[in-house]
Amino acid sequence: MDLTRAMLWVAFVVSLPILLVALVVGLVIGLFQALTSVQEMTLTFVPKLAAVAVTFWISMGFMSEAIVSLWRDSLIPVIAGG
Repeated sequence: MDLTRAMLWVAFVVSLPILLVALVVGLVIGLFQALTSVQEMTLTFVPKLAAVAVTFWISMGFMSEAIVSLWRDSLIPVIAGG
């Protein structure tokens, strides 16, 4: 149970930056569309995709360190222990 909880926590922490950026960009663009009555589908998709890509690029080091530390501290001892 502890290992499952640790894995879920790492999955939550790793995905949080990307999901928050997608949420904020989506809300801002949705508000802009509601205020200007512009209903273009690419207006929501392209900026959100760009923001998620930039956020992923910036947080790649943090994400990989979190996953590697999970493996090193939790999963490898369980596998090596039997």
